[in-house]
Amino acid sequence: MHFVGVDLAWGEKSPTGLAVLDADARLLHVSTVRTDDEVAEALAPYVEGPCLVGIDAPIVVVNPTGSRPAEQALGRDFRRFEAGAHPANTGKPEFADGTRAARVSKRLGLDVNPRSRRARRAIEVYPHAASVALFGLAKTLKYKAKPGRDLDLLRRELLLLVGHVETVVTVDEAWTTLRGQVETATRKSQLRVVEDQVDAVLCAYVAWFAEHHPTRTTTYGDLETGTIVTPALPPERLPAPAGAPGGSGSPGGRTWRLEDPVRAAVQEYAQRRPALVEAGQAFVELVTSVLDEAGINYLSVTGRTKSVASFAEKAERRVGGAAAYPEPLHDITDQLGVRVVTYVRGDVAAVADLLDDQVVVKDDRDMGLATAREGRFGYASRHLLIGLDAARESHPQWAQLRGLVAQVQVRTVLQHAWAEFEHEARYKGSVPAEHASDLDRRFTLAAGLLELADQEFSTIRDRLRTPAPQPADPAAGTAGGTGGTLGAGVVEVEPHDPRLDPRELAAFLAGQYGDAGWSRTDHYAWISGLLLELGITRFDELAEVLRDGVLDDLNERLGYRFPPGAVRRLDDALLAAYRERYVDLTGNARRRDLLRQRLERMTEPG
Repeated sequence: MHFVGVDLAWGEKSPTGLAVLDADARLLHVSTVRTDDEVAEALAPYVEGPCLVGIDAPIVVVNPTGSRPAEQALGRDFRRFEAGAHPANTGKPEFADGTRAARVSKRLGLDVNPRSRRARRAIEVYPHAASVALFGLAKTLKYKAKPGRDLDLLRRELLLLVGHVETVVTVDEAWTTLRGQVETATRKSQLRVVEDQVDAVLCAYVAWFAEHHPTRTTTYGDLETGTIVTPALPPERLPAPAGAPGGSGSPGGRTWRLEDPVRAAVQEYAQRRPALVEAGQAFVELVTSVLDEAGINYLSVTGRTKSVASFAEKAERRVGGAAAYPEPLHDITDQLGVRVVTYVRGDVAAVADLLDDQVVVKDDRDMGLATAREGRFGYASRHLLIGLDAARESHPQWAQLRGLVAQVQVRTVLQHAWAEFEHEARYKGSVPAEHASDLDRRFTLAAGLLELADQEFSTIRDRLRTPAPQPADPAAGTAGGTGGTLGAGVVEVEPHDPRLDPRELAAFLAGQYGDAGWSRTDHYAWISGLLLELGITRFDELAEVLRDGVLDDLNERLGYRFPPGAVRRLDDALLAAYRERYVDLTGNARRRDLLRQRLERMTEPG
């Protein structure tokens, strides 16, 4: 389902802001247009299926003078925050022949009844009131250009609104560009272009909020005279006398009465989130560095920090009438998430074993195994809850992660594809009840087929890991070769490059370490550079180094609890053979402390 925001100008000469969020409140689209044709064209991909469109403009106006009942009721609640709505009546030229919002809604085929449960609907929203309720503002932000407001004030207030929106919406690069335009604006007109789009994103979020939190939403007015939908003020912010449920809203109004501990936790999480975003990036760097240092093969490592909206929704969950998370800030452990996508299932276990060896694993759940034990095919992923180990706890590099945990999801690329598509279909689409069982059957069938494909990929990889023939003439095997790449990320070796060719090196190491896993493709090119620093440019020279007796049983002596990749095995051998000379190579400058620690382990007696 899509949630659309339209900051609709009352005429086609002024810009209209458009924005679209997905079911997870992630920003998918933001832009400005002018005409109704442009509105319809821009929104067409997002309103063909289930959608809720929040329009900042009157949809229904029937009163000849004054203001509508919805505006009067909203004003009673929000006027003291300077968030009263402008009066709309048919005496104004722009409403004399109906409203533009109604025309746009009709053109898009949207039901404008706020009580309707049809799949494609439109509601009237009001960003000023919404911002007061959502962000706890004492007064509305003064980012609209009016007499007496200079550029610095407008910029400062608009940046405050941008920051607030970022606490509830997961933004994208387009949003980052908009923020940059505000920060560098030298004219009020430059701010106006951004202002419409920011308002549109807020309109889209109000639509998202109304769908996900109906008990925390108030609808002012009625269908006959017009309605305005907004996040509700908490009871203590309503004007006295607050009296009946819904405050001074319409009889059908709904007011947020969220329990204080949960609301306090959500507010604190919103304040913490900027720091958590940085911590989430640091956890991605940590996991990536651990995988790279071990030579483990993987496709990607990504991360995310839970949005405020997602945190709030989870904090409100109840099981059997009791709070699912009595202490949300402590009990919700996936505030920070890291996802590792591997190629085959064996690599999933390797990553889990490696993390267990290198950091503190507080919880480890094999979701695929749990599904299989139930006799089903379906979601498969390894979920680990990790924190810093003692060594990293004391290291300044990881200071911002002290006391924090992150949920690491490890899955194969096929498991990832199934999980992403299943989530997209189930949580962002609208499945009629009569098709639900057929959909379940098809997802189960797909999961079973992908499990078979995963098994075949593992078999293929295992066969390719058997000792491969080395270059025909190792004594003559020099760097260069035919160039090309081993795969994504490998820098092509030019004909006169003195380094060992990464492809040939991969084949050589497969023969040397038949029991080792593959390494990432770019790691072969990296270690060929270290070999060059050591003066090794021929395979016979490398083979001579690896015949050194000091390297016998090296893997066993290190006592790995994870299967190191082929490049890590070579890295260990070079460290054992060259010792401090290898540590001091230019290419090892950033990991000398780690290498010295490993060297100490190699030389420990017994």
